[in-house]
Order: sequence, then C-alpha cells, then structure tokens
Amino acid sequence: MIQYIISSDDLNGHVFSVTCSISSPKKLGQRLIMPTWIPGSYMIRDFSKNVVRIAATDAESGEPVDIYKIDKSTWELGECKAGVIVTYEIYAWDMSVRTAHLDQTHGYFNGTSVFFAVEGQEDSVCELDIQQPHNTCAKNWRVATTLKELTAKRYGFGKYQAENYDDLIDHPVEMAEFSLITFEACGVPHDVVFTGKHYADLERIAADLKVICEYQINFFGMPAPMERYLFLTWVVGDGYGGLEHRASTSLICSRADLPTSKDNDVTDGYRTFLGLCSHEYFHTWNVKRIKPAKFLPYALGQESHTELLWAFEGITSYYDDLILARTGIISQESYLELLGQVMTRVERAQGRHKQTVSESSFDAWTKFYKQDENATNAIVSYYTKGALVVLGLDLLLRKLTGDQLTMDQVMVMLWQEFGVKQVGIQERELERRVVELATPYIDENGKALLEIYFEQALRSTKDIDLAPLLEDRGVLLQLRTADSAMDKGGKVGSNESQDRVTLGATYGEAASGVKLSVVVSDGAAHKAGLSAGDVVIAVDGLRVNKSSIEKAFSVFTSGEVISVYAFRRDELMHFDVTLEIPKQDTVFLTIDTPEKLSGWLG
Repeated sequence: MIQYIISSDDLNGHVFSVTCSISSPKKLGQRLIMPTWIPGSYMIRDFSKNVVRIAATDAESGEPVDIYKIDKSTWELGECKAGVIVTYEIYAWDMSVRTAHLDQTHGYFNGTSVFFAVEGQEDSVCELDIQQPHNTCAKNWRVATTLKELTAKRYGFGKYQAENYDDLIDHPVEMAEFSLITFEACGVPHDVVFTGKHYADLERIAADLKVICEYQINFFGMPAPMERYLFLTWVVGDGYGGLEHRASTSLICSRADLPTSKDNDVTDGYRTFLGLCSHEYFHTWNVKRIKPAKFLPYALGQESHTELLWAFEGITSYYDDLILARTGIISQESYLELLGQVMTRVERAQGRHKQTVSESSFDAWTKFYKQDENATNAIVSYYTKGALVVLGLDLLLRKLTGDQLTMDQVMVMLWQEFGVKQVGIQERELERRVVELATPYIDENGKALLEIYFEQALRSTKDIDLAPLLEDRGVLLQLRTADSAMDKGGKVGSNESQDRVTLGATYGEAASGVKLSVVVSDGAAHKAGLSAGDVVIAVDGLRVNKSSIEKAFSVFTSGEVISVYAFRRDELMHFDVTLEIPKQDTVFLTIDTPEKLSGWLG
C-alpha cells in the first residue's frame, strides 16, 4: 500500500503539503514520477514545475534519505533500509479544472497535479488522508470527491482509498463551504456541488440534470458504469470549462449562466451550462471507458498521439446539445441555432483548408492546445469539425438505411464491444466497424459509400456537404454575412448586414485604440499588411476604440481605400486598407418540413 497525506494550512501561500509513505521501496534507486499531463487535456503541462521543495526520511529511524532529481519529472531515492517517507510542497494557483488551486475560499486538486507515482508500484492500493486546514476560514469546509471512503464519512475529511494510482488520480477533490443538491438517475445517486457565490435555483438544475443523466444511462443501457456520480462546479464571474473523470466531472461556469428562482425560460447561458454538463457526462462512456488503444494504459510521462480525438470529442460534442433537444429541455429550433453556431465556427476557420480533422487530433499536443494568433488560419478544431463529421455520418446512415442504422446504434455497439470489455479501439477500427454495419451500400464503382465518406471527412480538407443530408431531415442550411464582429451565427441575420464592410480581423481590448487579435488570411487587413497584435488608433483620421471601430467602417463601401494608423510595438505605422464585403460564413438553419425531424431530434 502507498499512503498519501495532503494538508493545506498555508492558504495564503497557495501551498499543499503532501506526504507519501512507501512501505516497501526498492532498496536502491526507487523512483518517484510526477505526471506531465492529465487525461482529457492533451498537452504537456509538466506538473512537476509546481513542486516547491522535497525531502525523504527513513520511516523507522527518521534519518534523511538522499533524493535526486534525474529529469524534469522524476526523482530517485538513495539507499532505503526500510520504509521511506517523502514530504513535499505543491504550489497551487491555477484557476482551471486541470490542475490545483488553493486559497481562503476553497481547495481543489487533481491527483495528477499533487501525487507522485511510485515506479513499479502503480498497481498498489493507495490510501489518501485529506486533512482539514486549521485556518478559521476553513472551519465549515467539507470534502467533495468520488474516491471511496475508508474512515472518512461522505463529504468529510479523513481517509479515502483507491484501487491503484490510476484510480487515485481520476477522482478530483474539492474542499470548501459549498452548496449541494442530490438526485437519483436510474437508481444511481448523483450529487451537484457549487463552490463560489451564486443565486442558482438548485432544485431546477437537479431536475434538468436528472432528465439528461437518465437519458444517457438508458441510451447506452443499464446498468450505469458508476455507483455514484458527482458534478463539481466552480462558479465564477466569467468562465467556462470542464474535464471528465470516471465517476465525476469538474466544471467552471459563469454565475450569470445559472438560473435563479425568477427565471422561467432556458436562457442562452443556462443552455450553455446544461450543454457542458451533458458533454462531460457523456464522456463517462465515451473516452473514460470507450477509448483509443493508445490510452490503455495512459502514458503520463509523454504525449500519446492518436488520430481518434475527432471521435471521442466530436461524437461527444455532437450528442451533448442533441440530448437537450431529444429530452425536450430545449426546443428543436434552439438546438438548430446551436448547431448553426458550430457550423459557423468551422466555416470561419480558414485552417480547415489546411489541416484535416485526423491531423488536428494527432497534433492536439502541439497545435490545438497551444494556439496562437494564427490558429484560425492554420488549424481546425477536432471538437467542432469532429461534431460535423459525426452529424454527417449519422444523417448518411439514416438516409441509406431508412433510419434502421444510426449513430445511436453505433455508440451502443462501441460500448458493448469496447467499453464494457475495456478493450481499446485501434486507429481505423471505428471506421471499419461502421462500414461493416452498412456493407450493402456501395457506389457505382463498387466502393462502400461510408468508406468514401470517411476518407473525405477525416483525411481531406474538403468541406462536408451537409445541406442535402439536412434537407432530407426537413432542415434548410443557409449562409449569410455576419451582422457584426460579435455575430455567432445560428440565427437569421438583419438586412443591415447587406451593406456592411469588414477589415478581416477580430478585435481585443487595448489601453488606447483597438488591438487586432486575429488577422484572417487573405482578408483586407492581411492584404494591407496589418498583423495580429497591432493596435489601431485611427481610421480615416479619426480615433477609434473597440466600441466605435465597427461604426467607423460603416460609412464606407466595399472597394474604398481608407487610411489606418496603428502601433506595432512602439512604432507608429500607416496602412492603406481596401475594405471588402464580408464572406458568407455565417450559418443558420430553419425547419422546412417538421415531420421529417422525428427520429433524429426525437
């Protein structure tokens, strides 16, 4: 058994103190390894950088044991005559769902951020003692985690247990004075924890989540793969994010997105929150248990490249909002608005012409998770493009088979064949299985239609022609120009956009003027020589800021050349910009034949 103790008395310094007791270490050369990444977030984060200090002592004599760092994430012990106790400190000040955060308001950590793996003993049972801070502000704190209680009571400080190291790091822990609401879904207890000031209608949230969770459990089939489930939610002024775990999820949401007792409708913000919950919950099956063979087991010391992220994030992104529509939480029109927004994001990403969705999956480690100002011109998202690949696949299957074979059946097959059996999916195996399910459907040259679809959708940069597939389901896909730089798509536009001109850039805040965040390839700004990071201070001789720059352009027509002054670093530069008509890159969907939506949208 490996025993860990974590305490958090230095709230002001944001430091967790950790003790790792190893009863049977290697006598010479026992190694301790800190993960470099966390499953579900595909970027090397080098959590070892937050180790502040470390020491080791003999468990019996109390004498110091030598400890050496041999690479960025590995420490090696000297001679160990008996058991050894390793003590170290972790700096925790990352406000995200991926690492650890500690202050006077709460303590939160993922095991990958705070616990060393004992090399060679990763399969040993792990015991974790979570100790309550002695600070007065923490006197009413509780503990929320899905780790198995040992001596601790549910939501209490004390000892917890994990089957092995992989189990230990897959149950995040929240310590705070939090709100708690509980419900059952298909007989499985579900708890929702909210940390941070809020005014949320917890009963309404629990009722809606119950519907979502029961749908998903029944979708894959009983029994549910977890004994209980926990939504850990950190409420902030402005934030969004989530990370899946085997029996829980960590979420960050904006306070304004949560419904209050005065809200009757599903606001856009609440729709966003429920979609996030639906997404992370779907991962309980798709990626936590149905997963690429490359992830069995996780190699947490280095990148694990796979072309399959389009499936695991794309499929999940396809179903998250679709489930809200199928359960009636949102209307079909509301769902189509969200789908139109996803299509708009893909349409506006010039990188889709340069990177395939399979390449996007493989390069997540170095491109998707390390985006810069040129990302929209160079890459495509395996989340959004992946969702459209799955949408097209679902609609194509429905068209070919008269709704006898759909993505729903594909997902159940994947769960039974791979998830339940804990067998990893090889890189092209999902495609092969789907093609086998629809073998009778071939083109005039005898090639399987689904093979053709996969080749184009996954391994080419051609746009997927979704319009005819959607039309088969009674939905019309239309394109228009954006009404403004803030237009996310999904809705019918205004007539005013017909005369609009564009700089071909997005804007950010600047102390004086307007900072260009992204300069679109082959747009007006690009052609004139403007670059991301430039601060535009004047248009046609008049000073501009973020709120006025769109209006400054509105008095001109396409083809006019205007004078733009901008600072690049500390140098003032002049540019002659030929304004252009915006591209028709904003998508909206409308229902043409409502009766054709049955089956697909429920």
